[in-house]
Amino acid sequence: MNTRVLIVDDHEVVREGLKTLMAKLRPKWEIVGEASNGEEGINATSSLKPDIVLLDVTMPKMNGLEACKAMRRMGISCPVLIFTMHDSSHLATEAEHVGAQGYVVKGEAARYLVKAMDTLLAGGTFFGGAAQIKPA
Repeated sequence: MNTRVLIVDDHEVVREGLKTLMAKLRPKWEIVGEASNGEEGINATSSLKPDIVLLDVTMPKMNGLEACKAMRRMGISCPVLIFTMHDSSHLATEAEHVGAQGYVVKGEAARYLVKAMDTLLAGGTFFGGAAQIKPA
């Protein structure tokens, strides 16, 4: 069975880049949907039932941390990987507090993104970059 991935980021070029990267490195992974803000991300997660969600922090309407918190309140339990431009241990701690299992800085995607996703899919946690709380 293919791993089902949802990408939530307000920048189309980032979503396209993620799809290209995953197609190259994990061709059996399926991008089941995309969303461009936190509200759309919650709705897509609820309806599409992905195995993992890549969630940006800074987005219009609802940011990624608020969206992750709302997903957890709704009982959505799939792993959430915060994927952001902010290399901040404070934000990483906040992400963990709202229920995210990982945090990767966009500038380190080539090095950490797939490793982090594999770790989350195996039931672990991954907090990379300056946010290294507990890398798996």
